[in-house]
Amino acid sequence: MCRNIRVLHNFAPPTTADEIRAAALQYVRKVSGATKPSPATLAAFDRAVDDVAAITARLLAELPARAPQRTREGERARARLRWSKRAAG
Repeated sequence: MCRNIRVLHNFAPPTTADEIRAAALQYVRKVSGATKPSPATLAAFDRAVDDVAAITARLLAELPARAPQRTREGERARARLRWSKRAAG
């Protein structure tokens, strides 16, 4: 999976539509192998991003929270810690 796609479930404050759309865009880019679609495929690309974003929003709304809510600051700190461990090792 693409490293740029982040966990979106169980955040305080809740995940925004922009965050969901950005993840959908990264997913469609990864699956299609195209960073920027050609004019001939733009409509299909945009439809795919819209569909993935809608399904993702529905999934997030239906998933139960089983752990304490995450914060974006806490996730950034965890990522920095993982990075420092990788860089040191």
